[in-house]
Amino acid sequence: MENVRTYLPYLRGYDYTGRMPVVLDFYATWCGPCAALAPSLERLANEFEGRLKVLKVDVDRNEALAAAAAIRSVPTLFFIGIDGSIERQMGTMPFDMLRAKAEALVEK
Repeated sequence: MENVRTYLPYLRGYDYTGRMPVVLDFYATWCGPCAALAPSLERLANEFEGRLKVLKVDVDRNEALAAAAAIRSVPTLFFIGIDGSIERQMGTMPFDMLRAKAEALVEK
């Protein structure tokens, strides 16, 4: 299982403190599916404000982090629990599925 501690040297500026679960969105500005997913992620951030962070990583501007995380396609989402465990999801997903994964993170 992946753990966020592996990526800590690359996470400067992303405020992963382990106090709150995080959804980390690896995206690219030229990616159509990433653009389609963006409103759902914004909605998720609003619904879970104060209980879950949603952070975005532009893979073209953050090549070292994208390489360390072995990002091969975008969008790729990391669902990071407070304990640092990571569930990786490649591709888009419907909002209801995003919400269910977020609720599972918050309940841990």
